[in-house]
Amino acid sequence: MDQTTIKELSHFLEQSPTSFHTVQNITDILLKENFTQLQENQKWQIKKGGRYFVARNGSSIIAFAIPESGITCMRIIAAHSDSPTFKIKESPELESNGHYIRLNVERYGGMLFAPWLDRPLSVAGRVVAKDGHGGYISILVNVDRDLVLIPNLAIHMNREANSGYKYNAQKDMLPLYGNLSAKGTFMKTIANAASVNEKDILGHDLFLYNREKASIWGASNEFISCGRLDDLQCVFSSLRGFLGAGAAGPHMPVLCVLDNEEVGSNTKQGAGSTFLYDTLTRIHDSLGYAREDYLIHLADSFMISADNAHAVHPNHTDKADPSNRPYINGGIVLKFNANQKYCTDGISAAMFRDICQEADVPVQTFTNRSDMAGGSTLGSISNTQVALSTVDIGLPQLAMHSPYETAGILDTEYLIKAAQLFFSR
Repeated sequence: MDQTTIKELSHFLEQSPTSFHTVQNITDILLKENFTQLQENQKWQIKKGGRYFVARNGSSIIAFAIPESGITCMRIIAAHSDSPTFKIKESPELESNGHYIRLNVERYGGMLFAPWLDRPLSVAGRVVAKDGHGGYISILVNVDRDLVLIPNLAIHMNREANSGYKYNAQKDMLPLYGNLSAKGTFMKTIANAASVNEKDILGHDLFLYNREKASIWGASNEFISCGRLDDLQCVFSSLRGFLGAGAAGPHMPVLCVLDNEEVGSNTKQGAGSTFLYDTLTRIHDSLGYAREDYLIHLADSFMISADNAHAVHPNHTDKADPSNRPYINGGIVLKFNANQKYCTDGISAAMFRDICQEADVPVQTFTNRSDMAGGSTLGSISNTQVALSTVDIGLPQLAMHSPYETAGILDTEYLIKAAQLFFSR
């Protein structure tokens, strides 16, 4: 794999501790590539040959390029910006026995609890303050130092810890912030990191994140481990493919990064929202197309829903399906589910396999064991708002929903190549 690519992926992961930072990083990249930013609360002036993007809530973003010859269909890749973590509650400080200050948190999404313990953590997200003109301003914040830690209970006090322990989110998973002298300082720490006065902060969306850097490891340096690989590995690869595709052909390439997939996507910025529908219809309206033209273009369109997949675990090979067994660095994973948790069908699978064959990229397949329930992802949810032929794919990884996940060096490059061909062929 190109070492430049893996370094860029590592940097992207490390600079994206929350969905808000992810979208800001994508925004900065698109602006450097001369994309024009659109605002949802303003009229859109779109021209053929132009390249644009629009964000919603600061945590979801859609980028697109208008063909010089006009739109005939859309080629869309959708991924998600969020990952399971802990959200800081309102009035977060909790005094413990007159000696410690902890932070009150609640879980966001379905994470593995145990890996969050005994590792350096910090807090990032956004704060909202008055802008001085009667409105409000959202400010990104990242306390860029080791700030908190969730300490384990010693084995001497919990002899059952290695025999299967059930963690309680309200008791076991509260991070230690400081001694009693830290009382009343948490929001001051956040205000300093955001360069605002504490009294000016009117609201916040703050989350814990793992401070450990990305690591390239293995006998041949074949693995990468970092937080938020699910789903920023797909976000990064899709973005690289989108930007590397060059001028749009008769189809409109669309990159869609949506928030809140880990909690069901039923938010104004999630896959179940109108964000993608609103964007596509506004593009057509701005270019003078009739609503029937939009429906015709949609019928000829195709979407790739890109969300990481489970690789066969080396210590638990029995957890995988008997015949559909993806491995790290084995290629992009096609995801199937008879109950439509994934929306891949025979047609969309054939189309994606054809793309990968042309791009010289290996393809694997994933289904859950028939006696094990699986999760869902963006494809089927998004199709309730924008119905088009869709395939669910992902990159194989281990320890999904851990704060430190593991994936393959080669698989990132595979998706970049497939995405670039998809957007340009």
